[in-house]
Amino acid sequence: MTALLIIVALLLLFVIVLLAKTVRIVPQARAGIVERFGKYKQTLPAGLNVVVPFVDKVHYLIDLREQVVSFPPQPVITEDNLVVSIDTVIYFQVTDPIAATYEIANYIQAIEQLTMTTLRNIVGGMDLEETLTSRDQINSGLRGVLDEATGKWGIRVNRVELKGIDPPPSIKDSMEKQMRADREKRAVILTAEGQRQAAILTAEGAKQSSILTAEGARESQILRAQADRESSILRAQGEGQAIQTVFQAIHDGRPDQSLLAYQYLQMMPKIAEGDANKVWIVPSEIGKALEGLGSTMNSLQGIPQETSGPAKRVDMGPTEPQLPGRDSEMSATDEAVRAAIAEAESAAEGRSRRPAVEDPGLPTPGDTTDDGEAPAAP
Repeated sequence: MTALLIIVALLLLFVIVLLAKTVRIVPQARAGIVERFGKYKQTLPAGLNVVVPFVDKVHYLIDLREQVVSFPPQPVITEDNLVVSIDTVIYFQVTDPIAATYEIANYIQAIEQLTMTTLRNIVGGMDLEETLTSRDQINSGLRGVLDEATGKWGIRVNRVELKGIDPPPSIKDSMEKQMRADREKRAVILTAEGQRQAAILTAEGAKQSSILTAEGARESQILRAQADRESSILRAQGEGQAIQTVFQAIHDGRPDQSLLAYQYLQMMPKIAEGDANKVWIVPSEIGKALEGLGSTMNSLQGIPQETSGPAKRVDMGPTEPQLPGRDSEMSATDEAVRAAIAEAESAAEGRSRRPAVEDPGLPTPGDTTDDGEAPAAP
């Protein structure tokens, strides 16, 4: 019984081992290379696969996904004999598992060496400045050479990128100084440009302000001139109307010499007023005026009377109010003349205490000396 159990257990163990050798599971995006007696038999796809146990053997599982390999920096000499350090990144994918297994022993190492040699060939034909500024050109040239060389290995190179290009330390210092100088130059240019724009805007603002100020001053002067013109016109019109009224009143009153002498005597006290009046100039016509006044005082009956009819008016424009008639005016002539004479005499007596010159023989405004000049008043 015990021997039977042992045999059954051995059979079960054999079946389990047989199943393990027969059934093979290949992960997704993988490919299994099967060899029978050391010779390639088939390629197992992803999923559950059955092989002949103890005869077929899965030696390799090839990754069919796109792979990324970063190579360490490689020293490369440029055309101007400068050593630069370049590190690259390659994106590739296995398209033929059989070729990748049997055409090349280690395709990653082969890609690295091929990348190094191709990079030296490409960069060797460029100077340092062109190398630093032609990354796209280097990438496209390197990808073309690698893709063509790795095609027989069942590998497709999708992309090649240069991670960094490091020039020698001395060149790096010079480049940093140049970059600092360029940045300072750009900063100075931008500052100057900003100041220029600010000055232009300030000048434009001042210009507009000056224009507006000038326009405002011009409008103000125009309005002020218009106001002055209208004021002058109105003042002239008023003065003209006043002159017309006075002229018409004088014409209606028919003044004679006695009335003019009376008006002159009324103005004498006003002429005598004021401390600044130090010298009196008595014109020669005052004698004639006094003679007329004396004749008026001695014979009031000799004053010409108004006619029975209305006085002839002079057409001076708009009609103004009529002044009082000659009858009412001459009724108070005697009293007014006497009051004016008394007031003039009192003013003359008050001024007699101050230095004064009263010379009836002073020359009239029309008299001149022998040399054509008017004599000076004493």
